[in-house]
Amino acid sequence: MKPAASSVQLLPRRAGGLLAAVAFGFAACAAKAEEPAGGPLLHAMFQDHAVLQRDKPIRVWGRAKPAQRVHVALAGKKAHANADGHGYWEARLPALKAGGPYTLTATAGGSSQTVGDVLVGDVWLCSGQSNMELQVWRSLDARAEIEGAHGETIRLLTVPQTGSVVPLETFTAPTRWEKVTSGTLRDFSAACFYFARELQKTVEVPMGLINSAWGGSRIEAWTSSAGLRTSGEYNDDLDVLAKYATDPLEATGRWGELWGRWWLNRAGTRPGDEPWSPAYFASNEWRSAPRDLGAWERWGVPELADYNGMVWYRTKVRLTAEQAEQKAVLLLGSIDEIDMTWVNGRAVGSTYGPGSSREYPLPENLLHAGDNVVVVNALDTYRDGGMDGPASAYALQLQDGTRVPLDGGWKYRMATGLDAPPSAPWQTAGGLSTLYNGMIAPIGRYGLRGVLWYQGESNITQAGSYQARLQDLRNDWRARFGADIPLLIGQLAGYGMPNTKPAESGWAELREAQRQADLEDPNTGMAVAIDIGDRYDIHPPNKQELGRRLARVARHLVYGEKLPPSGPVPLSARRDGDSVVVGFGDVSGPLVAYGSHTPIGFELCGAKPASCRYADAEIRGHDVILRAPAARLATRVRYGWADNPVVTLFDGAGLPAGPFEIHIP
Repeated sequence: MKPAASSVQLLPRRAGGLLAAVAFGFAACAAKAEEPAGGPLLHAMFQDHAVLQRDKPIRVWGRAKPAQRVHVALAGKKAHANADGHGYWEARLPALKAGGPYTLTATAGGSSQTVGDVLVGDVWLCSGQSNMELQVWRSLDARAEIEGAHGETIRLLTVPQTGSVVPLETFTAPTRWEKVTSGTLRDFSAACFYFARELQKTVEVPMGLINSAWGGSRIEAWTSSAGLRTSGEYNDDLDVLAKYATDPLEATGRWGELWGRWWLNRAGTRPGDEPWSPAYFASNEWRSAPRDLGAWERWGVPELADYNGMVWYRTKVRLTAEQAEQKAVLLLGSIDEIDMTWVNGRAVGSTYGPGSSREYPLPENLLHAGDNVVVVNALDTYRDGGMDGPASAYALQLQDGTRVPLDGGWKYRMATGLDAPPSAPWQTAGGLSTLYNGMIAPIGRYGLRGVLWYQGESNITQAGSYQARLQDLRNDWRARFGADIPLLIGQLAGYGMPNTKPAESGWAELREAQRQADLEDPNTGMAVAIDIGDRYDIHPPNKQELGRRLARVARHLVYGEKLPPSGPVPLSARRDGDSVVVGFGDVSGPLVAYGSHTPIGFELCGAKPASCRYADAEIRGHDVILRAPAARLATRVRYGWADNPVVTLFDGAGLPAGPFEIHIP
């Protein structure tokens, strides 16, 4: 990898899970990358207790003095490389069989570095959002799991949580490979660890686990700019992101224009409805917010008591001519969870950060004597939302140290509707390429056996495009890690109350996108998890069973075992008189219905929305016979089509049939 650009903005995560505001023009990483030897010769991926990928040439890289000759040795194998003009070097050692421990050495001139206790085995990258990040201490039977932790041949590395607007060469915080102990396992990814532990029961080689995950993240944040540009859908946003790396204020203004265009084209928006405009007239639909602000769910307003969506806030702050001439920073106290903010009609900032504060430097000459208009659009998608105060935390900080409170009284207005606004491309978890740049690029081209991907909850509102986004990510990561890298998908588990009648579901639609991504690519597999969710918790704790099922997929897809990878799958649907017959494959033993003689959760649907009806089902061998009124008119079969469906169709191995929609010829 080449060194990062000389002007970098990092977007790190605060302790406690909140995002931090970051100063512009952070250049330390790039400057450090240019330094000659004196620091480590080897990249941070190569440390004591590391696991290297077996049966493939082993890439090793790092930094030395420009043009210096570097010698690398491991297990009796040697390789050489010359550092380029920036000091970057990369060598390739011959492939090795599983084994170790070994010692890896790098020497250049009078400098040397030795890394000990290195194993050769299979390396897995585990990535996604909170259900991949969820730690062992939050999983089932956590106390016993942690107290009993041991294992010389499973090694753990957690990538520091950092977003960046440009690709980084190395990590922004110290990290290291660790053996499994009760101390190291506690905070590691539960799904990732339980996968490797289960897999080692049949694949007896060392396992290296790289956990690179961020709760609440969207798939677009994990895909490189080049990968996202292939669709053409994000080009304007990516142009803004590129500008943000060198001129954040200008980029923010451009983003405000794109955001405003989205709002004006939004269904239900009236012509001239521009709440950010200083000339905008706040009509009677705007109401006074409580003086102390706080989460809108606690205002005592019935329509806000359980509201997830957007709310507009608007206030004025009066300045003298002397105050308006100064440089200023807009201080916005805690906002949950995404804001889009304007001052005097110009966009000045947008951040994703549940409960975190914002600090937005204002462009020169934006403020003026008299009343200045501050407008915030806050989007909340989960639990408490909005400007949750206290009110004293919202102010203008002037260059002379004066703090001018935004205490002119806030007005608010709901912006109902299901469509979510676009995320600013520089946002960490919700942006474009930011987590790829900060948490995938620093891994370099480290040798991998495969990738585990558990993500999708944050893309529910755009489920229709998720299959294409998965294709983008898969192609992008294969371009980095190798064209033959398998992708193992963890299906979204059930969440929420079960349905009492057929309905549309973004969760079901996204699961179907995951299923289709599995079907279209021979080197992709999916572990069905619909039955191990929790209706009250979006983070189901049974990660042991998820790990077992992901390991089963790997045994079939990666290691060639002749076993069905993940339960019964629909192969066909056909008409048979007044019935519809669905044929299943990948069945271990007989099909069975838990809790009843017949399975539930099947629907027969027409071509139009809202045309689905529950169907009676009967198992015959590996077929399920469906009957319902007007079944002759059905054009589709759906199964388990809900946020959290009740599913009862399993096979003899105890594996569930996953949700699906198929057409009837």
